[in-house]
Parts: sequence; C-alpha cells; structure tokens
Amino acid sequence: MKIVVLAGGISTERDVSLSSGGMIYQALSQRGHQAILLDVWLGYEEDIRGIFELETDWAVQVKAVAEENPDIEAIKALRRDDSKSFFGPNVLEICRMADCVFLALHGAGGEDGRIQACFELLGIPYTGADFVGSCLAMDKGITKDIFQTWNIPTPVGIRVKKGETEERRISYPCIVKASCGGSSIGVYIAENDREYESAKKEAWRYGDEIIVEQYIKGREFSVGVIDGRALPVIEMAPKKGFYDYRNKYQAGTTIETCPAQISEEKSREMQEIAERVFRALRLKSYARMDFVMSAGEEVYCLEGNTLPGMTPTSLLPQEAAAAGMDFGELCEKILQMALT
Repeated sequence: MKIVVLAGGISTERDVSLSSGGMIYQALSQRGHQAILLDVWLGYEEDIRGIFELETDWAVQVKAVAEENPDIEAIKALRRDDSKSFFGPNVLEICRMADCVFLALHGAGGEDGRIQACFELLGIPYTGADFVGSCLAMDKGITKDIFQTWNIPTPVGIRVKKGETEERRISYPCIVKASCGGSSIGVYIAENDREYESAKKEAWRYGDEIIVEQYIKGREFSVGVIDGRALPVIEMAPKKGFYDYRNKYQAGTTIETCPAQISEEKSREMQEIAERVFRALRLKSYARMDFVMSAGEEVYCLEGNTLPGMTPTSLLPQEAAAAGMDFGELCEKILQMALT
C-alpha cells in the first residue's frame, strides 16, 4: 500500500514525532509498503508525481531525540513560503494520493483532534483515535472531569486559568502541568509557595490553562491498549528525578521492566482501568494510559495518550513485544485497524 507517515510539525514534541515517524516508516517499508516519511510543517517542494516510487531513504535526516525540547520559532522560520497553514507545501495533496496516513504526530495540531477532523472532512484514512477522542484526551482538564464521572481513580486536581483567582488550593507537594501537552513538557513539582508560583509561570508558557493536582509519590507505570484490550503493564523507574522529557527519551536514564514486577492482582487492576479509560475517552485503535501507584499500593490513572511514542525508547512497543508482537507487526496492526 501507499502510506504517508506524517510526523514533525511545530509542537514541543516535534523531535519525538520525527523519531517515531522514522521507526514507523522503516518498519512499513521493510514489510513491503510504499511508505514515505513527510514533515507536516515543512512539506515537500519537489514534483510529487511518482513520489511513492522514489528510491529514497526518507528517514536519513531523522536524528535522536535531544535532551531539550526543540526551539519552535526556529522550526517555523524554516518554512520558505509565507503560508500560516499547519500543512506544508503539497502535504494534503500527497496524503490524498495515499491509501492511508499513519499519524506519527505528537502534541498540539497532530494529537488534539484538529488534523483528524480535517482528514475526515477530506475523506483521508488515518490511524489512531478520531477527532472526538483525540480532543478529549489531549485536554487534561476535560480528561479529569471524565475520570471523575466514570469513577476512574485519579489524583485530586483543579484547573487554573491565567489571570483568574484560584478558588481553592491543592496542598504541597503538588504537580503543576500544562493542560494540553505531552512528554512531561511543562510539568513541575512544587514544594512551597515560591516553587508553586514559579511552576505556574513556566506552565503557562504552554497555554492559558494549567492543571494543579495532588502529588502521588510512588512507582510509575503505563498500560497500552490495542483495539480495546490491554497489553502487559510496564514499569518506568528513572535513575534520577521523575519520568520527565529527558528520562523518557535518553537511553540509559530509566529502567523499564515489562511485564512489571507487581502482583497479578495489581496488574489486572491497572489493565482493567486502562480499558475503562479507553472507553470513557471514546478512543479507537490504540492508546496508552499512564499510572502511579502509591506506597500503599493505591492505583491512580494520570492520563491517556492517543498517539503514543514509537521511538527506540518508547513504552508501547515494549509492551507489544511482551505480548508477542514485534514492532513491524504492531505497525501493521495499527494500519489495518485504520482501514477496517
């Protein structure tokens, strides 16, 4: 099949997206598909006729994820046209030529439902959740509201809008994080008033609404869900600090164990909650849910991710492997779910 692997963009997770896209592109190419890797922001400025037949390594420019998230303004400046469109030159035209678009986008624009809604209006098949599920899961405030309605255990939290007076406070230590973001970008732990005010100021750089929630000290886990069924639980144990951007994507910074070394009862509990979150957020195809378990073994779900990372250090591929599915098979499964 002719497949566009769409990655890049101008979110803070751009580098992660390109890394995911490169891995997916290589896996699909090795399985005989006519796959190309396309940066949604920079596009393709050459003649697009016969683009799927070109003998080109589309992933040759993909680099390892850096320790710091990218300079978005510098990325924006790379566009040679004056268009403000999220879609670079020829992107939509090439996507229309494909049998399916494999979304490897992360963060704003690609994971929040906007590109999914656009593709649905244009009749372009794509992988992952639809625009409704993507929108619900991307906004952590909406997610928390839905969790409460569905009785899904989650840390107590409040929304705080820039410029508004807080009606109530969360006791210290607390977590301050951007409402719409991923890869732990814009996430801070505050122990006192000074750190709290500083954390709010930093988190507001990523949007006008932030989430302040109870800090649960404990072990961190993740559970992937494919077609409504949970994969084995994986534990992430950073060697230093919490599971932040650096510890997620720099090899050797985190010890990851799959299946997680926890009781069968706790494993089943997390898997059951992950499947309920999948239904509650109206997700489709595949997703990944993040958890923390306190010292008293109380389980809390933090959020759902609609386009989980597919990088060399990502969690979902490790969970799929523990279930007997290699990376190429995982990509093929996701692709087939999009088409059926």
